[in-house]
Amino acid sequence: MVKNTASDGERTGGRRRAIDVHPVLMLLSVLVLCAALTHVLDAGSFQRVDGRVIPGTYAMIEKSSDWLHLLGLAGSGEAARPAGLITILQAIPLGLLKNAPLIFMVMFVGGMFGVFKQTGALDAGLDQLVHRTRGNVYLLAPALMCTLAIGSSFLGLISEYLVVLPVLLSMAERLRLNSLYAVAMLLVAAKIGYIASVSNPVVLPIAQGIVQVPIFSGFGMRLAVLAVFMVIGIAYVLYRIHRSGFTKAEFVADARPLSGRHLGVLVLLGLAIVFMVYAGRAWDWHYNELSGYYLFVAMILAAVGGLGARASADAFIDGIKGMVLPSLLIGLAGAIHVVLQQAQVLDTVVNGMAGMIHGQSSWFASLAIMFTEAGLDVLIPSTSAKAAISIPILWPIGQLSGLHGNSVVLAYLFGNGLMAMVSPTSGLMLAMLAMAKVPYGKWVRFMLPLTLVLTGVAMVFLLIATRIGY
Repeated sequence: MVKNTASDGERTGGRRRAIDVHPVLMLLSVLVLCAALTHVLDAGSFQRVDGRVIPGTYAMIEKSSDWLHLLGLAGSGEAARPAGLITILQAIPLGLLKNAPLIFMVMFVGGMFGVFKQTGALDAGLDQLVHRTRGNVYLLAPALMCTLAIGSSFLGLISEYLVVLPVLLSMAERLRLNSLYAVAMLLVAAKIGYIASVSNPVVLPIAQGIVQVPIFSGFGMRLAVLAVFMVIGIAYVLYRIHRSGFTKAEFVADARPLSGRHLGVLVLLGLAIVFMVYAGRAWDWHYNELSGYYLFVAMILAAVGGLGARASADAFIDGIKGMVLPSLLIGLAGAIHVVLQQAQVLDTVVNGMAGMIHGQSSWFASLAIMFTEAGLDVLIPSTSAKAAISIPILWPIGQLSGLHGNSVVLAYLFGNGLMAMVSPTSGLMLAMLAMAKVPYGKWVRFMLPLTLVLTGVAMVFLLIATRIGY
């Protein structure tokens, strides 16, 4: 069906592939590094009221210097203890437990798509899509990326896009396009949407509530960020696809028609996704509710698709098997946070980074907040948790430099989102890369030029924001 293509993956030599580190080994290395930092950094904490940090209340905590901690053999009476061998090993199951709701959701997404694929509707639907667009990825990619960016920017969708990735991977396979580009279409669009967060109900109520500006105010600037960043993101992805040697495919005149069952399965899945978005916002659904919902949708898809009970069960289990590695990566990312949290050094890091902002001009203060949040993203991948921990501390310091509330929020969004594109501790990103079998090193090489360009553009936006008193 397709004439010929080339891909970046095919054009890389064995020497480059050799430096790609297995994602499990990479996260284990980061875990050990963070454990070592717990012996170097001071322990300390801020006072909190209802989980919210009170600025100016940071105090150091006595930390044990007993070298028995290296083996994890010291007593449990100390308020703050550096990570030891036993602590590191225990942090892994604790990280899995900490992220268990997300892990089960990821596994059930895999199971649901296993059933969906078994019905044959996915293959038939993609045949029709690729045929009707004549394999024109330069038309498909912008349309898909804009849709995904709108969902993440206006509705706060990100983990929900695990549902979309298998479809994009299958589409890329039809086009004989490297799976890297399927992941790029999703992650670049979703991350840019989150950076702009025009009306993101997950992030803005927390961040804007802390700086005491009306919720969703200042959306005009963020809408401009979304437009400019998306033009750059789409252009970059299409440029890399073109540079890979991809050529427009030639197709036969006719594509196999969709059967009634196939059409029913596709319509049902589309309605299920729409309802999921509505329910998630209207009823505050989280990972547990979504897991149950995916299981229910899998059962309905099997019935509409005409699958028997045994075939449905086998397809569901096969789908879960493909999610074992992504689930483990999410757990390991959680283990890093567990180690730092148990040693009580996270507040120390935040307090130290806040010192960079004090006494700077408004623009330099906004840049310092952006880069501070980027550094914290490696240690605290959760967007909402990072806002709750860092903004109460950075906001008063930013005020002294003449920053307005929405400028602080914008700097926070830039730092959080730009680093999330390449962060080695982003469990969800690593899970998606694992699903697509894209090595992390290859992803960083692909994303680094775009991330640097977007960082430069973000600095310009912050300059404008501080000059107009945004």
